[in-house]
Amino acid sequence: MGGTFDPIHMGHLITAEMVRCAAFLDRILFVPSARPPHKDGTRTASPEDRLIMTEYAVRENLHFSVSDIELHRNGPSYTVDTIAELQSRLDGADLFFITGADAMNDLYLWHEPKRLLRSCRFIVATRQGVPLNELLLAEKFTEEERRHIQVLPTPHLEISSSSIRARIRSGLSIKYLVPSSVEEYIKKRGLYREHVKEL
Repeated sequence: MGGTFDPIHMGHLITAEMVRCAAFLDRILFVPSARPPHKDGTRTASPEDRLIMTEYAVRENLHFSVSDIELHRNGPSYTVDTIAELQSRLDGADLFFITGADAMNDLYLWHEPKRLLRSCRFIVATRQGVPLNELLLAEKFTEEERRHIQVLPTPHLEISSSSIRARIRSGLSIKYLVPSSVEEYIKKRGLYREHVKEL
């Protein structure tokens, strides 16, 4: 499960656990991305802070773990390269890439999307209001490639990292939106405010 996790929140964790149970997965590996592509102009946390918050968030679930694989890669970090590297490390493992319908609809814009789609199976966590554009997928990918896509409805949770950052800037509570350990870390580090402490 890749993402910027800036910060990781309860929606990420609930979706991951529901997918794990529904798809009978042994393990969920959270992979924070190297460079958050935020467009809202808000201050973001460093890669190190995002990694630590993700590690805090998953530590109570024995089926969850975190990889820093993308944070140590030089240059652009592409999902297709991450999957290839994980396949070499986890020899023989069946890999599933968990994503949302919005990201899946944009898959054709990703780096080497056809190779990526052939290299693993995708689990698309759909929610009400964000439908999977199956016509677009049929236009961009072959039937064989689309067989690697599994759709899994998940509950709609009105939680987003951008809204959490906005609440912090406004001095509002984020309790129950993120794990308590993540909330404490954000407070301790002063993240998402005007000035961010350096590690």
